[in-house]
Amino acid sequence: METVKLTIDNKTIEVPKGTTIHKAARELGIEIPVLCYMRLDDLNIENKPAGCRICVVEVEGRRNLAPSCATSCEEGMVVRTHTTRVLNARRTVMEFILSDHPKDCLVCAKSGNCDLQSLAQYLGIREIPGEEIAEMSTYRKDTSPSIIRDLDKCILCRRCEMMCNTVQTVGALSAVNRGFMATVAPAFEQNLEHSTCTYCGQCVAVCPTGALTEVDHTAEVLRALADPAKTVIVQTAPAVRAALGELFGMKPGTLVTGKMVTALRALGFDYVFDTDFAADLTIMEEGTELLDRLQRHLSGDKSARLPIMTSCCPGWVNFFEEYFPDLNDIPSTAKSPAQMFGSIAKTYFADKIKVDRKDLVVVSIMPCLAKKYECQREEFSVNGNRDVDFSISTRELAAFIKQANIDLNNLEDGEFDAPLGESTGAGVIFGATGGVIEAACRTAYELHTGKKLERIDFTELRGLQGVRSATIDFDGLPLKIGIAHGLGNARKLLDEIKSGKSQYHAIEVMACPGGCIGGGGQPPHHGNSEIIKARAAAIYEEDRNKPLRKSHENPFIIKLYDEFLGKPNSEKAHHLLHTRYFDKKKKIVVKH
Repeated sequence: METVKLTIDNKTIEVPKGTTIHKAARELGIEIPVLCYMRLDDLNIENKPAGCRICVVEVEGRRNLAPSCATSCEEGMVVRTHTTRVLNARRTVMEFILSDHPKDCLVCAKSGNCDLQSLAQYLGIREIPGEEIAEMSTYRKDTSPSIIRDLDKCILCRRCEMMCNTVQTVGALSAVNRGFMATVAPAFEQNLEHSTCTYCGQCVAVCPTGALTEVDHTAEVLRALADPAKTVIVQTAPAVRAALGELFGMKPGTLVTGKMVTALRALGFDYVFDTDFAADLTIMEEGTELLDRLQRHLSGDKSARLPIMTSCCPGWVNFFEEYFPDLNDIPSTAKSPAQMFGSIAKTYFADKIKVDRKDLVVVSIMPCLAKKYECQREEFSVNGNRDVDFSISTRELAAFIKQANIDLNNLEDGEFDAPLGESTGAGVIFGATGGVIEAACRTAYELHTGKKLERIDFTELRGLQGVRSATIDFDGLPLKIGIAHGLGNARKLLDEIKSGKSQYHAIEVMACPGGCIGGGGQPPHHGNSEIIKARAAAIYEEDRNKPLRKSHENPFIIKLYDEFLGKPNSEKAHHLLHTRYFDKKKKIVVKH
């Protein structure tokens, strides 16, 4: 490998040719401030449009300052990163950026967690000259079921565009206009709700300002908790427990399951349940569906569509409904665990506690912003009453806990309530990429063979490679499995199916990189693969420590079928726990 040697702030370093000054400086422990730049380590993708010019440095022999994020190191280069000229340039650039930026920091959702705000403080900016000549943008605020877009706060860093177009291949966002009115918006300046947006929330996760934020439902939840006529129950997704602690100063990967349960009780929820219970239920329905299709396929029934694809992720469901509606008969018809939980809560559980459906409020704590949209879909309601009333993100839960002055770090561990709080290890691994299909294999193997599965950990299904494959031996039947996380990777597998080249029997897809642990509603990880790995390790640790690790062994799931559902994929189970998909392809008319 060819290398170059250079000097940065009087320190010598040798790096591979093509390395940027910014990366070389970081290796020397020299931090150069950035705004538009972002590197996603786990995806090996960099956003370096060199648009903001905050990261400029002085290179000896060059007349102009150079953006360190996009300038490659050269042999013998001498770089100075914090000269007076550089500092003055950074301040001037920041003053221009702030000159047409809204001044509503007091009520901005990103206040206190805004890169622009932090950088302005770092650069010591206390006043903004030039406001009188800035053309203030006046875009209408765009609110969708999941995401709020305030383009007046867009600084054209294009991080969202990178996530939407390069990583997710959704193509909902692109740069529009010029000068002060330049921004990133949906094609033809539509609103998000009428664009190809899947609500995965990855754009929100990387936005450095308040230009993209989630729709906050904590106020509605608080009102429900204060209403004595309502019974309010909560379910918590597996990925939340592996990341919530980060927002309270804990190390990534710290499990806070018990503390989270105690905090939710302190907030006033009447019952605290676990989405892992519904994940076990999902495996019973999805696993049975997989075996049914597989057996029909092997017997020559051409109507049995394979590969079957998981349907737990609403961002992924939105994606294939938008881009591959002709393949709508391939994904499992099983609802997501969150929606299965809502359906069971407002039928089986509501009957047990003698509460009318309309007086039972179901709240979901999710790592995902697409869940906000999912619970509002018409098919997940009965006479206008939603199965899940509100979905709030991990970030929103943390803010709610802090508002209530609850010290999460020092809480005792609580236990989930029964019966919808009891789960197996198979339920908790739903939070990591590969976890859903691994959980399915644990159950499907024993249902198919009638034999006890001795090797519970299918480690060949784990990892962070974008597209993975493995063959699992079902006692002589080789089950070929594909796994993708990130919608760009999912597209590759769907293209294979359309072209007739797919060799898989089952495919798991999760919209977000890393799976739910890297969801759009989680604490921002900015592509740090070590954080994702730590969260995944926490998920698998909880799995290992569970006394039961196969969904079909959950005694409360067995009881639910005995008392209420009958058997997996029965008529009643299909009515309550399965769904259908729609063609969301839209014809966009361009007005000239």
